[in-house]
Amino acid sequence: MENVSQRVSSLAISQTLEMSQKSRDLQAQGIDIINLSVGEPDFNTPQHIKEAAIKAIHDNYSHYSPVPGYPELLKAISGKLKRENNLEYATDQIIVSNGAKHSLANVILSLINKGDEVIVPAPYWVSYVELVKLAEGTNVIIDTDIDSDFKITPEQLKKAITPKTKAMFLCSPSNPSGSLYSKNELEAIAKVVAESGVDMHILSDEIYEHINFVGKHESIAQFDFIRDKVIIINGVSKGYAMTGWRIGYIAAPKWIAKACNKIQGQLTSGASSVSQMASVAALNIETDNIKEMVVAFKRRRDLVVKLTKEIKDFRVNVPEGAFYLFPEVKSLFGKSYNGKTIKDASDLALYILEEAHVATVTGDAFGSPDYLRFSYATSDEKLEEAIKRMKNAIEKLK
Repeated sequence: MENVSQRVSSLAISQTLEMSQKSRDLQAQGIDIINLSVGEPDFNTPQHIKEAAIKAIHDNYSHYSPVPGYPELLKAISGKLKRENNLEYATDQIIVSNGAKHSLANVILSLINKGDEVIVPAPYWVSYVELVKLAEGTNVIIDTDIDSDFKITPEQLKKAITPKTKAMFLCSPSNPSGSLYSKNELEAIAKVVAESGVDMHILSDEIYEHINFVGKHESIAQFDFIRDKVIIINGVSKGYAMTGWRIGYIAAPKWIAKACNKIQGQLTSGASSVSQMASVAALNIETDNIKEMVVAFKRRRDLVVKLTKEIKDFRVNVPEGAFYLFPEVKSLFGKSYNGKTIKDASDLALYILEEAHVATVTGDAFGSPDYLRFSYATSDEKLEEAIKRMKNAIEKLK
């Protein structure tokens, strides 16, 4: 008899991965699906990084790696944080893991006890709330909307903090909205945390750092008065087109890094040796690859914003980073076509998949049920065709 743990039963399936699977199932039936549900760059890993991996294989980097990461990679990450972010982190404050999601899991399991509260601005990345559940913590959701550019205010944060608050998530640039916080906005949030009188930490998810359309990336760790309360989560997946290499990292106060090292030592040990050496090249050797990606993503952003604004009942803002659009679609709820009524964003995502053969993700997955997310990390031609199909399908709803 199947009898999984309550821990597993309480977790939701990742709806982004579920939609990708539905897309693959339809494609296997010979249906032409344009998949805009996947959150990864459509670029290949740069050549110099691949060559570093090949060299690592020939140099026999085929043994167990140290739990926190190879010294070469820890040094490269420390150097990157100093060079690009003007942040000083010693190598013993950095832990390399099997992707940024693994890094987040390590931090949550290191910090959160049963009943501890974690503040989660919505929309949020799908795994945030599930990781808190796994640690038996309590999610405290702060809702935002398209009118606030999907950003929380200092006043909202003040109201959400209680004596039970142990941590908060901050994702800038954001998945799923593409919004990012300015230096002044980050400083205001940092001051609320510093003045709260509560022993809480900020989990600053900066994985989309390099895909930024407005200028220099701003990290909340830059403010000295809050630095010892900030845990940076980052990795090589988005900015270096290395999603499948599975390398993420944290930079944190030493005691948190030590705790994450302890957990990781029991769960997975060190990350892939070859991937780590490839990541050293990614961080140490500057090329134009990132700039070229950002130029392409900005062009695509401008294209999809322009075209999506032409879809009736879609409200669209202009994201300043990442590669997602997060339109408000609630005006379509209650409309029907061919006997199917759209009750919510989940119905709409399924309708668009079946009627337009375009895969998106419901906003429910991100804690914002009036919205829909789609990625523009694909070619201009596919984006034009996908939005044309969506527009035609939406126009059928009455």
